[in-house]
Amino acid sequence: MIELKNISKTYRMGDIKVPALKNASFRIDDGEFIAIMGPSGSGKSTLLNVLGCLDVPTRGQYLFDGINVGEFSESQLARIRNEKIGFVFQTFNLLPRLNALSNVELPLIYSGNHNKRKETAASALQAVNLEDRAHHRPRELSGGQQQRAAIARALVNEPSIILADEPTGNLDSKSGQEIMSILTQLNKDGITIVLITHDDSVASYAQRIIRLKDGEIVEDQKASAMEEISQASVPARNEKKRRRFSLAELTESLTMALSSIFSNKLRSFLTMLGIIVGVGAVIAMIGIGQGAGAQITERISELGANLLMVRPGASQRGPARSARGSITSLTYEDAQAIAQWCTSVARVDAEYSRNAQVVYGNSNTNTSINGVTPNYPQVRNFPVELGSFLTEEDNRFMRRVAVLGKTVVGELFGEENPIGEYIKIKRSIFQVIGVMSEKGSSGWRDEDDIVFVPLKTAQKRLFGVDHVSAINVEAKNEDVMENASAEIREGEEEDFNIRSQAEILSMVEETSQTFTMLLAGIAVVSLIVGGIGIMNIMFVSVTERTREIGIRKAIGAQRRDILSQFLIEAIIVSLAGGIIGVFSGILASKLMSQFGGWETVITPISVALSFSFALAVGLFFGFYPARKASLLNPIDALRYE
Repeated sequence: MIELKNISKTYRMGDIKVPALKNASFRIDDGEFIAIMGPSGSGKSTLLNVLGCLDVPTRGQYLFDGINVGEFSESQLARIRNEKIGFVFQTFNLLPRLNALSNVELPLIYSGNHNKRKETAASALQAVNLEDRAHHRPRELSGGQQQRAAIARALVNEPSIILADEPTGNLDSKSGQEIMSILTQLNKDGITIVLITHDDSVASYAQRIIRLKDGEIVEDQKASAMEEISQASVPARNEKKRRRFSLAELTESLTMALSSIFSNKLRSFLTMLGIIVGVGAVIAMIGIGQGAGAQITERISELGANLLMVRPGASQRGPARSARGSITSLTYEDAQAIAQWCTSVARVDAEYSRNAQVVYGNSNTNTSINGVTPNYPQVRNFPVELGSFLTEEDNRFMRRVAVLGKTVVGELFGEENPIGEYIKIKRSIFQVIGVMSEKGSSGWRDEDDIVFVPLKTAQKRLFGVDHVSAINVEAKNEDVMENASAEIREGEEEDFNIRSQAEILSMVEETSQTFTMLLAGIAVVSLIVGGIGIMNIMFVSVTERTREIGIRKAIGAQRRDILSQFLIEAIIVSLAGGIIGVFSGILASKLMSQFGGWETVITPISVALSFSFALAVGLFFGFYPARKASLLNPIDALRYE
């Protein structure tokens, strides 16, 4: 089965070379029971590690079933450890988070054997008389029971050889005898046994004793009572099928990752916290940005898509143009001319606005006073709710009448009906003839905090001006918007600029998208910080579980198994944090909308984007620690304390 030819192993400690094995050569036949003995530091454990493909020799050839394993890759060595070799360690090396049955199942998982796996593991436990403790964790088992569970794990894949490192070293004499009886029986059943011991009574069970001293074989003798082993007594070993990826394998990786996460609940939650905050912040910030944009867009759209706004001042910026523009360039007569001569125009309204104090009884408020024409409600899509709006006669005769917005009504009158009451605007008395419908807020501006008076009344009686702030033009339909704009400009010096609702809407949407992306970018920083937290915790986890990694590799785990396990852990933590973060972000958005007055819009795209980013963070920041874990040398990992 095994042949060693001039095997040497030298360890390097800084600049110092320490030889552990020197030119060891011997053969092991099928069915032998061999004890390797020697004082501490003689190279026993190093020899066993080389035999078990946990360590590679510095020099020499190691033939297993006639094949030179020195030419094998890491995955091929892992396959040999899994299928042909069973390990029994002095310190048992059972995974503390798994019960006895799950510990025994591990080699089956790494071999890709998913058929009746639990039944096979239970049979292995039954073979060592431990079936009644199958669902107990290692800390709930005695030393002898833990060692029997370790033997069952070594047996479960029907190996060719069992390597036992001081299998009775941590046991009392009675438990030690039980373990040796089990190993003897396994040898009688045809399994090759190689054990390390310093106890002559344990070595007496062996048929052959190899003694080491200072890394060299000084004695290799067969016991006098040893019988020749016929090949007929050695059971034929079935060739294992090549391992292939399966859904069951992924399920096992998920199960092991979840087990690891739930065994450190607080740390796992704290690791998720960065992702939770990041995802929640992204969703909340995008929700606020999109909500603000949607609210402004809605307000603009309510005015109508066929509205043109004429404002004083040149349409182009720069010294040459701005010098020509004037803030007093528009008049009421300009509005009348547009209405008379522009065939594409349906209605025109001119307005002049300025803030002033309004008083009623003992109440007063500072609000916007808008002088407008009777066309204002139709042009600006702002209807009257109570009473009536201003008329052409009110404007022509400069009557002191006013129509109030809802906010002004609340400030001055409370629940009282204001129709017919008198208010003071800049010490002039005005009669309230109407109340506008509720318009709501548009960003930071309250559209209902306003008082409407006739345009000429505002110009002559209140503010003493002869110009207007703006002219609002309603085109007959959306198709003639460009014609209407061209007609307004025709024959006139362009000391004004014209903006359509479509242009304003496009500008607002672009600004809203920029604002949203800015907020999202700020929130993404939280996700990146959360990802760095995942990386740090995964590094800590790899360090803490280095010995566990060594155990898994010793029983056949390949690099991809370790990589996938730790990577899946990082992804699960990220996804769990992402799910909680999504709900947290939606909840935060709703609370801000309810208590802060901010309208928020949560879209499936923002949720999917945040969730995908959380997944990417887990994948990116979890890969390097997982790869580091997968590249650990099994023997170095087993020795790690």
